[in-house]
Amino acid sequence: MERNFSDVTEFILLGFRVSPELQIILFLVFLLIYVVILVANIGMTVLIKMDPRLHTPMYFFLRNLSYLDLCYSTVIAPQTLTNFLSSSKTISYNSCAAQFFFFAFFVTTEGFLLAVMAYDRFTAICSPLLYPVRMSQSLCIRLVAGSYFGGCINSMVQTGFTFSLQFCGENRIDHFFCDISALIKISCVDTFLNEIVLFILSAVIIISTSLVILVSYSYILTAVLKIPSTRGRRRTFSTCGSHIAVVSLFYGTVFFMYAQPGALSSPEKSKVVAVFYTLVIPMVNPLIYSLRNKDVKESVKRILGKKRSSQ
Repeated sequence: MERNFSDVTEFILLGFRVSPELQIILFLVFLLIYVVILVANIGMTVLIKMDPRLHTPMYFFLRNLSYLDLCYSTVIAPQTLTNFLSSSKTISYNSCAAQFFFFAFFVTTEGFLLAVMAYDRFTAICSPLLYPVRMSQSLCIRLVAGSYFGGCINSMVQTGFTFSLQFCGENRIDHFFCDISALIKISCVDTFLNEIVLFILSAVIIISTSLVILVSYSYILTAVLKIPSTRGRRRTFSTCGSHIAVVSLFYGTVFFMYAQPGALSSPEKSKVVAVFYTLVIPMVNPLIYSLRNKDVKESVKRILGKKRSSQ
């Protein structure tokens, strides 16, 4: 079967339509956010690797979460920062396809990983005595590998469908990165199938992973309510607080963006929401875990104490 490819060799990312002065301000804001993303997520990854006390399934998953946050923000941020200072704002066809593929890959993988982390908390709280056996190192590796595999499959399907479209010379993308909704809008052929595939895949992934999270936390809540002391209930459930906050931020924005039929209708709304899930969430995730997590804060103190004593 012969496939028709577009004659377009590059795209123009229109980005944010604001004055040059505001472009500079946005550049500085985005740069600051990206620096925080780099420092916070690399710091979290290094911290978990350095401290043997954090070599547990929970922190193994958290280290992968930080890695994913770092990766998918890096897929977007450098190109966006460059475009703020550039007059052309161009991205090649192949670079656009690569950006699209890796962003979809890392974001989808993160969705699966958050479901895995919910299952981990369910096992730790509901079956604490069997937890070391059930959450073995080999199982943890398989669960993470499965998350990456699921992300890769979704990304390949989405990229294949999107970049088999024809653009008929129209190459201006009304977005700050190669997002699927903006690419569908500039295609000159019928995109009904693409929109249906986007909606179905997004709905299946969001619903399936959300069910895992909801079922896990329903069992967790039941187990917590059986604890006789209020202090014990609060302490047990506090171990899930960071994960609940991260899940709420991630799934709230992704659902708003991709799992609604009307999500493709407003470019400006899409840009604002996209800033949130491409940059803000990767920035706040490690902060949520570090500020709300006693183990992480104690680990930081131990490592800083070792460095001071060695000087």
